[in-house]
Amino acid sequence: MKRKGSAVWKGSLKEGKGTVSLESGVLKDAQYSFKTRFEDGKGTNPEELVGAAHAGCFSMQLSAFLTEDGFTPDKIETTSEITFEDGEITKSHLILDAVVPGIDKDKFDKIANKAKESCPLSKLLKAEITLEYDLK
Repeated sequence: MKRKGSAVWKGSLKEGKGTVSLESGVLKDAQYSFKTRFEDGKGTNPEELVGAAHAGCFSMQLSAFLTEDGFTPDKIETTSEITFEDGEITKSHLILDAVVPGIDKDKFDKIANKAKESCPLSKLLKAEITLEYDLK
């Protein structure tokens, strides 16, 4: 399986602008620029796209591991807070709100941390990956 994302950039770093698109068409020609990445401009940036991808990947991996252990989650809501400093992504902090009937905290902790280490995007990132969660 192969998936594609693409980007077009025109101009210099600070004055230029670009667009990003996904093969699926869900995101098409979304604007990004120096201001959207390093300041407060309107549009997206690579780090928030990585964050969304990591949150989605982790959520699916957690669901798979919970299901394998006989638990069906009612909700897995994850945010990935990406830290970008000195020209690199240094951290992805996963913030999870989960509703999983019938599971105890120790079991959930074990499964959630296994998912944090095992999801393909966690394996791709060289950054520190941390996890905090609220289990209901």
